[in-house]
Amino acid sequence: MSSAAATCNIVVITDPSGNDPNGAAAGSMSFADNMFQSTFLLSRNNNFAVLSGGTGSSDTRLDSIVEAVANLQNNASASSAASIASQYKGARLLVGGPNIGAAIGGSFDAYVVTVDDATNQIKVTPYTSGIATLQPGQKGAIIHLRNTEGNPYYGTADAVRKETAMNIGKMIRDGYPATTILSEAMGEVAKDSGEKYGGGGVNLVSGISTSDMFTPKEMNDTGYPMDEEYSKVCDDCGWAIGYPSSEAYDKCPICGADIRTVFAYEALGNALTVSPNAVSVSVYGSDKPGLASTTKEIVEASVAKNGYDASTISDSINRGIDNGLLMGVDHVEPKDINVKQGSKAVGVYYKALPGDRSSPAWDLPIDGNILTVLGSIQTAVGIILILLVMFRSRLLKSFQER
Repeated sequence: MSSAAATCNIVVITDPSGNDPNGAAAGSMSFADNMFQSTFLLSRNNNFAVLSGGTGSSDTRLDSIVEAVANLQNNASASSAASIASQYKGARLLVGGPNIGAAIGGSFDAYVVTVDDATNQIKVTPYTSGIATLQPGQKGAIIHLRNTEGNPYYGTADAVRKETAMNIGKMIRDGYPATTILSEAMGEVAKDSGEKYGGGGVNLVSGISTSDMFTPKEMNDTGYPMDEEYSKVCDDCGWAIGYPSSEAYDKCPICGADIRTVFAYEALGNALTVSPNAVSVSVYGSDKPGLASTTKEIVEASVAKNGYDASTISDSINRGIDNGLLMGVDHVEPKDINVKQGSKAVGVYYKALPGDRSSPAWDLPIDGNILTVLGSIQTAVGIILILLVMFRSRLLKSFQER
């Protein structure tokens, strides 16, 4: 497995009080392979994130992450935890949370963005290595960005880093939530600098993560490009489907309305932003194509209609399996549904079907093995009948002679 390092790290804090469920967010991307979730660790209990990167080895980064997390769990400040990166050659740590502010340490090229509550004045300050801090209680952000060797947009990082930092400041000033600002900033970085592969993001207040929405499906592969189409959605009835399956649809197959294309960075913002209709859905046990996105739509519809009830969610999923919407997995029970209403999260634990079966065995009043036996008997009887028809004259003559 080749080493990976996030080249884009962002923390945005729009509500330092922690009251706004969308008031703090963080995310990571890179042009590199293997952008798995170790690049954006989230503590749901303590409301902080640790984003890693740098030019050092993966072991070096892992050691710095572990030490930083341990320090934050012992109530260390953001600047103290981030400064640990300087003790490890080439490492970078960006840490942050709604209550502790944010800080970046180690090897970095970053801007610290602050927005004054009283005057709405935006201040964008460049920093290179050492330690840079967004103080607790301060609205603002930290954005780090470098280019990866081999990226066709190599050399754009300095300009894009500055421009994106300024746009982040404007969005904070204009009152956008941190989750929306994060998604827009990641979309801008992806399009303009080429550092575009997830990675993903976290909501630091509500404890929501994009999990494996954008991370690579295989080792030594890139994640999902944040500037590319991710799904198509019907705003009239709520129908949605992910790419590449959505390429077959120009109109909603349910109500016939126009459908809207959602880009990956927009899907990131939608997944992290808490609203009455937003549900964070995680799928485990199977990696069948389309399973996660279809499960998410079914769970969202069930929650919107019946609330966070494991029984009704499992019933909805099982109807999807029976109707052929979900394939390759067995029926689920309420115990397979992990509901966390406080953070608007639902985990679905599937059991993959053996072999190449796409749907579960029928729920028949008799054992399916009996049908197999009966089928064999029927086949045997059929062969005997064919033989009797073919040789009936010979058999009759033999009988008459006797």
